[in-house]
Amino acid sequence: MTAVVIRDARHDDADELARLCTLLAYPVDGDGMAQRLASLLGSPTHAVMVAASRDDGGDLLGMVAAEWRLMIEFGHRAEITALIVDPRARRLGLGQQLVDAACDWIRGRGGGDVFVRSNIVRPEAHAFYPSAGFALAKTQHVYVRQLGRPAD
Repeated sequence: MTAVVIRDARHDDADELARLCTLLAYPVDGDGMAQRLASLLGSPTHAVMVAASRDDGGDLLGMVAAEWRLMIEFGHRAEITALIVDPRARRLGLGQQLVDAACDWIRGRGGGDVFVRSNIVRPEAHAFYPSAGFALAKTQHVYVRQLGRPAD
């Protein structure tokens, strides 16, 4: 494995970020990711960082996204909203490096803690997060309501 650098995502990372999201069963194409990145990279309350090989061969090895938000019940709070490491690069410490980069960004905004959600179908993540310094806080159900168009 070549040397890796953690850096801020760039607009030209859209195709690779789409590939990473699709690997984790969140399919999106490059154009869709480019639209998301256009908003996220310009937002002071969002961070997207990537793990890239120093030789910058184009392939990303991982990514982390974080959000700083104001919540009525907690005040300001930070969440890691995505963490993906390419299966080819797992167990090399990249997940920890990406989490640490997100935590540095959060600390820079005054955050004292960070939370992350992990789908119940990802047992490897459930083993990773405690090793990365996270404590299990609760188990919850997530509900989705599809919204149709409003009545005229």
